[in-house]
Amino acid sequence: MLRRYAFTMIELIFVIVVIGFLAKFGTEFLAQAYNGFIFSKINNELQSKSESAVEQIAARLQYRIKTSIIGRDPNNNNFKSLPNITVADSKKYTILEWIGIDNEGFRGTVTTALWSGIIDIDKSTATYLVSPETNTSECNELIKILSYASGTDINSSAIYFIGSTTDINGYGWDGNAITTQSLTMHPIQTDADPTHLIPRKGGTLNSANTFSGEDVYEYYQLAWSAYAIGIDDYNTTTKMGTLKLWYDYQPWDGETYKNSAKSVTLMENVSTFRYNGIGSLLKIQVCTKSTFGTMGEGNYSICKEKTVY
Repeated sequence: MLRRYAFTMIELIFVIVVIGFLAKFGTEFLAQAYNGFIFSKINNELQSKSESAVEQIAARLQYRIKTSIIGRDPNNNNFKSLPNITVADSKKYTILEWIGIDNEGFRGTVTTALWSGIIDIDKSTATYLVSPETNTSECNELIKILSYASGTDINSSAIYFIGSTTDINGYGWDGNAITTQSLTMHPIQTDADPTHLIPRKGGTLNSANTFSGEDVYEYYQLAWSAYAIGIDDYNTTTKMGTLKLWYDYQPWDGETYKNSAKSVTLMENVSTFRYNGIGSLLKIQVCTKSTFGTMGEGNYSICKEKTVY
């Protein structure tokens, strides 16, 4: 009986072919598995971050003076009220701004609001308004906390009469302090009586104006900050930027989001921020994108939308 101690040439060639086959398709399989893992990871991250960004924007927009919303062109500071912004305008007016209601103060403690939102017309005078069950001293401390002791307090705030004029030019969006009580927003300050709201000239304390000859309504909303949302540091090459929220600035005192506001980053690598308003409804959209693959050959985009009532 003959014994074999080595492969034949045919067997050797067959082994080489099998190894080559496995190397080719095995490598492709591993590459696809790796890309699938990276894709899944990127998808989960973008889903989570974009959802968080949209929810944070919606949470702030929920407590807004609905007639105060504007779109602003960051290149020249021109602005339009939301109902007047067309689809073509949305490419220019990329910053969304609004004045927020002091929701934290209105909720107050478990049993008591810090400001009631009601004016007692019969007890009010031209030099002060009486707001029953309002405690401006406690409002003052809360606003200081929310603004991180930045100098913003109850004397930086303003009130908006529900049912009064809704002229978009009366909110202070033009960058000039309001110096009269005849416009949409009414800058106020306080005195020793915590239920009194004293009229003042925008940006100036201890120079009270009066409500003489002005329309005063029974219901009001208190505001101490405006808010702005938009993409900052947009890169024309990558077509992405940083989505930011600006806050703690008072347009009725002549402040703007560019020169007076604090800011916080909501999300990076954002390609698009859009908004659209129909009546009192506001729809917002945030889109982001990323590359994936072993050589960065893939592009992945995701958009999140939210309708705010």
